[in-house]
Amino acid sequence: MLRRVRGSWRTGGNGRVRAVRRRGGAIWDRFAASDPGLLRLTAGVRTVSAIALTLVALVMFDSDVTYMVAGAMTAMTATFAVKDTLVRDQAITLALGLPVALAATSLGAFLTSQVVLGDLLFVVLIFGAVYCRRFGERGTALGLVGFQIYFLSLFVGASAATLPTLCGTLALGFACSAVVRFAVVPETPRRVLTRLRDAFRTRLAQLVSMQIQMLDADPGQLEKVLDDMRRRTARLHEAALMIQGRLGEGTKDADKAALLQRRVAEAEIATERLGMLLLNARSAERADTLTLHLPNAPVPLTGDWRPAEDDATIALRRDLAALHLLVVRPASGDEGTAVAHIRNRLLGYREEERLPAASPALQDAFRGIGEAARSVLGLRLALDGPQDESDDSPATTRSREEFDAEDIALATSDEAGEDDRTGLRRPTTRAAFQVSVGSVLAIIGGELLSSQRWYWAVLTCWVVFLNTASTGEILVKGYRRLIGTVLGAVAGVALAGVVGGHTWLAFALVLVFIFAMFFTAPLSYAVMSFFVTAMLGLLYTLLNSYSFDVLVLRIEETAIGAACGVVAAVLVLPVHTDRRTDELLGTVLDRLGDVASAAVEQLSGGPASDLLGKARDLDTALDELRASTTPLTYPITPLRGRRQTVRYLVALLETCAYQARSLAATAELLPHSRTIAADPRLHRAGRRIAHNISVLAAHVGDEAAAGEVRSGASIASTLRDDGSGTPAAGTVTSRVLRHLQRLDEGVVGLARPLNVPVADRQPAAKSAIG
Repeated sequence: MLRRVRGSWRTGGNGRVRAVRRRGGAIWDRFAASDPGLLRLTAGVRTVSAIALTLVALVMFDSDVTYMVAGAMTAMTATFAVKDTLVRDQAITLALGLPVALAATSLGAFLTSQVVLGDLLFVVLIFGAVYCRRFGERGTALGLVGFQIYFLSLFVGASAATLPTLCGTLALGFACSAVVRFAVVPETPRRVLTRLRDAFRTRLAQLVSMQIQMLDADPGQLEKVLDDMRRRTARLHEAALMIQGRLGEGTKDADKAALLQRRVAEAEIATERLGMLLLNARSAERADTLTLHLPNAPVPLTGDWRPAEDDATIALRRDLAALHLLVVRPASGDEGTAVAHIRNRLLGYREEERLPAASPALQDAFRGIGEAARSVLGLRLALDGPQDESDDSPATTRSREEFDAEDIALATSDEAGEDDRTGLRRPTTRAAFQVSVGSVLAIIGGELLSSQRWYWAVLTCWVVFLNTASTGEILVKGYRRLIGTVLGAVAGVALAGVVGGHTWLAFALVLVFIFAMFFTAPLSYAVMSFFVTAMLGLLYTLLNSYSFDVLVLRIEETAIGAACGVVAAVLVLPVHTDRRTDELLGTVLDRLGDVASAAVEQLSGGPASDLLGKARDLDTALDELRASTTPLTYPITPLRGRRQTVRYLVALLETCAYQARSLAATAELLPHSRTIAADPRLHRAGRRIAHNISVLAAHVGDEAAAGEVRSGASIASTLRDDGSGTPAAGTVTSRVLRHLQRLDEGVVGLARPLNVPVADRQPAAKSAIG
């Protein structure tokens, strides 16, 4: 009895420990999913560690506070400027950055008393720093180091007398940055890719969990749940794109990289499609695909769903929970036959005879679960390697055979194109001239405000041009920086009164703000600017030069710099937002046409092509368009009508891209499937879609272009018109007909906001992006 009691106590204790570990693991998974690859966390920790190590080393040398500030800023610059993916490239860039930094600080020290000459050379340095971006990550890093270190020399008041000590401090900062990067917080492409894959798995599970909530949500709560589903879907897509961007460096085997890309894309498409099928299953009317991509889109009417507790709906909830289990549980955790039984049951829904007796919409939902389970199996094979096959059902064995056939037939290709623009049409050259002119204006305006702090205006002008490509983007970024600066300056004044005289407390808060700055940078530029300004306020406190007047001057210089950047963007080789968005819109339409045409060609029995590569190019182009429309959809924009039109247009393009990706994913299955065959009639059905996309693209490039979008009978009726009747059993038509129809409707729907005439209809009022 005592043994049993003790055993129970021990088991209970272990159970509590396991429960705590599970909760801790779940919290960590959610955090890892919010920061895919832990890139933001790594950047913050690495930068803070480099600064802390530099400060410790300087304390050992009994350095003055001024040099401690210089060393901390140098370590920060040397850490965040280097963006190379491969470790070897990082080492080379860091080694080249030190002589650039020494040259920049020497230039600043010797020209401190030569106002005109110093300003002229500063402008030349700015031009060169921006122009160097054309040479890739290394050129961008070296240009950033040169500008930041020159700015540092102005910030700490470098002179010829202090130059030797200052150069030694810079060298120490670079050395500490190298130690942290390669020894303390090492990072390899393989490790980053592994964490990105884990984040993708977690985000996939979160989306399935949200779909389960959507299935049983009250009609009044459905709109909120759908909004959450849109965010989860966008987060999953973000993780997929980040994986694709790291595959080349994180996976040495090109075939394995292509395989992982394929499996990630399949899982994303299948899960997104499952959400649409579940929405249809609980709706009294067929839902529009646009509902999953357009915020505040009309919610489909829902019937009396939850009280219908028949066997099919109970099984649907059970199998969705089982699918969630398959996603979150790695292959190493499969023990016994329970997981195999679940996997076999879900994959069985890919067979028509295994579908439960239910309405067509519910049967579609079960088919979606079967395809999602297949994609999860493929993802587990790609991520976790071979698994036990002893308990496989015939349906599972068939899915594995399909994956094996795909692996054997897999062929990789590298079709990366290069920008062929030259001269002033090259973005880096144009930006170099714009930043130079803006900096001249900022120097003049900054000098009028202060002969000592004028470089704040130049810094603001510099940063508003980083990662921007149009006048609207520069305006929005300048506005965000000004808001963040105002709030950060107020916080800096408050903190200056608290930490005055407490050097180490001030340095500790500086480290906290620097971590927050890097952790929030990809999320909000305004928040990042807040932490930057608050951190600089603390640095001024350490240098005993912070006051209310400095606070006001900091805000004024920021406003001057932002205004000069906008003026330069408008007057010097301007790239207007409407022109930029039109260019990217044309690219998106071209990529959409490539994916749709190639997919339909393969579905019709044509030769295989790199469909997933084309789909990746489409996703990249669509993301660039989405980012470029930010100025047009910003909350403070006065053009409310155009903001709604742009949002609708982007959502419609996302819908079309989803349908095209679904066609591509099905076409990828075709050469290896034993249950479906190509249908030559689909080639005829795809001609209208290809024609309409080409007309839209031509009109975006030239509004005077001739041509009309063809709108007529449904795709299904065009297939019947050839006399062959309904789709033949065993062909792929039944699987892709809905995607073809939705793609056709989406492409025709693009004609209205783009003001393209539609055959047999009156053209809509003009309401294009530009």
